[in-house]
Amino acid sequence: MDILKTVIDYLLSLGAAIFVPIIIIIAGIAVKMKIKDAISAGITLGVAFTGMTMLISFMTGAITPAAEAMLKATGISLPIVDGGWTTMSTISWSWPYAFLMFPLMIGINVLMLVINRTNTFNADIWNVWGKIFTAVAVVGITGNIFLAFAVAAVQIVFELMSADAHQHRIEKLSGIPGVTCTHKMVFLAAIFYPIDKMLRKIPALDRKFDAETLKSKIGVFAENHVLGFLLGIVFGVLARYSVAETLTLAIQAATSLTLFPVITKYFMQALSPISEAVSDFMNKKFEGRTLLVGLDWPFMGGSNEIWLAIIFTVPVTLLFSMFLPGNEILPFAGIINISIAVPAYLVTSGNLLRMIILCIIGSPIFLWVGTAFAPFMTQLANQTGAVELAAGQMISNSSIDAPVFTYAFSHVFKFLEGNFIPAIIMVIWVTSFVFYYRDLMKEAKADKGESEINGTEEIA
Repeated sequence: MDILKTVIDYLLSLGAAIFVPIIIIIAGIAVKMKIKDAISAGITLGVAFTGMTMLISFMTGAITPAAEAMLKATGISLPIVDGGWTTMSTISWSWPYAFLMFPLMIGINVLMLVINRTNTFNADIWNVWGKIFTAVAVVGITGNIFLAFAVAAVQIVFELMSADAHQHRIEKLSGIPGVTCTHKMVFLAAIFYPIDKMLRKIPALDRKFDAETLKSKIGVFAENHVLGFLLGIVFGVLARYSVAETLTLAIQAATSLTLFPVITKYFMQALSPISEAVSDFMNKKFEGRTLLVGLDWPFMGGSNEIWLAIIFTVPVTLLFSMFLPGNEILPFAGIINISIAVPAYLVTSGNLLRMIILCIIGSPIFLWVGTAFAPFMTQLANQTGAVELAAGQMISNSSIDAPVFTYAFSHVFKFLEGNFIPAIIMVIWVTSFVFYYRDLMKEAKADKGESEINGTEEIA
């Protein structure tokens, strides 16, 4: 057992930019890719992950001080420190049973593939910490390790179901075939789904309005570099920066928005040959069945809509943090909230107007859940020494992935104490997920039938 823990800890310590490409190379060779092509694809994927991580860090490093300056100008003081996802990951991995989540995740995935309950091979094994985080929350509430792993197993199943359902829409939006997203952040799309259905009934919102549409309406001002520059100017003014600091922030924002689509091309370059090889292999082994590769969200990072929604959400989140009843977390490390923009992007199919509305509606949820998770995340941090905290200091994250799911499924056992709110929220999430899943599958089936008809007509 200790040997298994040591091996797993070492592999995962390599990070996503090394670990995921290794998995992809092994998978490529397993489906009969040429070794040189598999290695080339894996290295390119590592380059893409590293490039996206560098850009996000660069952007976060530019925006976070501005956000901090905005809040400092208001004199607002909130007691819970925002440690961001990296701190939450560190605390989660300090749980003594964390390494057992790795074989559980692989085992469930293999079983569901064998019995044909999923078509997704989850290569995003590095993000196993997301399951550990949920399990840690369950232990914090119940003290029961078996319940913790049971809830984590449920999460793994839902991740695979969500990946299957989203694949078609992701392919339409990203242009990358055979790849889907297995990150639990997309679970929030199930909560956004009924809201988006209502928004679609408003004629002005039920039309195409993506970054290209914006560009056609306002011309050069919607070009990535110009738009990024203008947004940087706005942030600099709100943060009361000097002229030099404001211009520097503007150029940094322009750089980020300009380079995100460039990095995404490397994801396409890496994943396209892998996807084709996996599809060919599956067609030979299992007639009529397509195997999908599940990955973390960054391969969708070239979508300008995601970054525009993220940047817009920064001042919205700061405003909510000041006045939202029940909030005690100061949003800094998680202020670049990818976990709200990606599900909004998927559920709206990239409609920027509806994405922004959903992000406004969703922002308070992240703050409330971040506040709710602070007590036991702080307790675990103090017990394990994973993070050094001052006496009385509390820590959490203002952008916890899939906040509704994570809160409801970890706190559901509160009903034993007479608190039925998490159980009600869980029922709402599951119900919404079922209807959303059904609509996504219908959309994929309808589009497939239409393409087959069009293909027949072309042949004729």
